[in-house]
Amino acid sequence: MAHKQTTEILNRHVANWNVMFVKLHNYHWYVKGPDFFTLHEKFEELYNESAEHIDELAERLLALKGKPIASMKGYLEKTTLDEAEGEIEAKDMVRALVKDFDKISNELKEDIETLEDDADDEATADMLIGIRQSVEKHNWMMRAYLGEK
Repeated sequence: MAHKQTTEILNRHVANWNVMFVKLHNYHWYVKGPDFFTLHEKFEELYNESAEHIDELAERLLALKGKPIASMKGYLEKTTLDEAEGEIEAKDMVRALVKDFDKISNELKEDIETLEDDADDEATADMLIGIRQSVEKHNWMMRAYLGEK
């Protein structure tokens, strides 16, 4: 049961980060306006970090003899995030990312607790703690950009 829980948790995060990776590329390519240079660069930083998360999560799955999802169809079936849709204003892109990062952070918090308490997998929980710290930092910065708390 514990292995199944860990596999399910990790695959959901693999799916979410792959959807986030594509969304960040969309925003990177389509951002316009006075904050173009700042956001274009930030979105690139974030999609590069997303790629690192994807690889780390998938490799952890493989180390645990699990099978990471590895198709767009699989990602879209498993993700809890929405895809980017059409061209939107720069600030709306950032607002969408804040919403997504809130969701990811909350899921990570719950999953860390599950891995520590129910699945007896502190190593995977520790990995997710590191990802959550990064998500929270980026979210703080995006909220500051938006002038929010």
